[in-house]
Amino acid sequence: MSVLRRLREWRIDRQTDRLARRPHGRRARATYGADDAHSFLWEPVLTALALEPDDRLLDVGCGGGAFLRHVAATVGCELAGLDHSRDMVRLTRARSPGLRVVRADAAATPFADGEFTAISCLVAFFFFADPVAVLRELRRVLAPGGRLAVMTTAPEAKGTEAAPYPLATRGHFHGDDELVALARTAGYASAGIAHREPWAQLLLASVQP
Repeated sequence: MSVLRRLREWRIDRQTDRLARRPHGRRARATYGADDAHSFLWEPVLTALALEPDDRLLDVGCGGGAFLRHVAATVGCELAGLDHSRDMVRLTRARSPGLRVVRADAAATPFADGEFTAISCLVAFFFFADPVAVLRELRRVLAPGGRLAVMTTAPEAKGTEAAPYPLATRGHFHGDDELVALARTAGYASAGIAHREPWAQLLLASVQP
């Protein structure tokens, strides 16, 4: 690979990290700190999870915590957030005092076995290089009968506003059948596509009761 090509790839990686994969900096804090960040995704995820006040929800890739604040205001269940961006963890803690939020890899979380009854993941799944490892880890921290809702970017969105180039070259797209197969491989008792749009799909999976 030429020096110019390596420099170009480095710049793409840096831009992708700063804006989406590991958000940091002023622009990222403004985007993900907004109270309506990714709000167009909330309804299908909440419908799929059917949260109750006695649920324990973990939001993976929580960003600035907007979804968690919405759940706190509307459902009132026990909440926790996880993100691997230092800026996002700090932002969530600042915007949501008292909320439990940790900085960690989604494939190696610090949580106990069966600690949560529900897990949400909005948009972040697109960046997981080993999705089966992440899904297995999330299954580990789900209680018997727990459910997982993953909203991710569909292959049809590649090159569109939802996944523009060059960011699209750094993500992982999965067809509906492949996404369901990943959950089955990770050991979920049931898995299916609960919601579909031209640019996104929602995987709903559950753990054996």
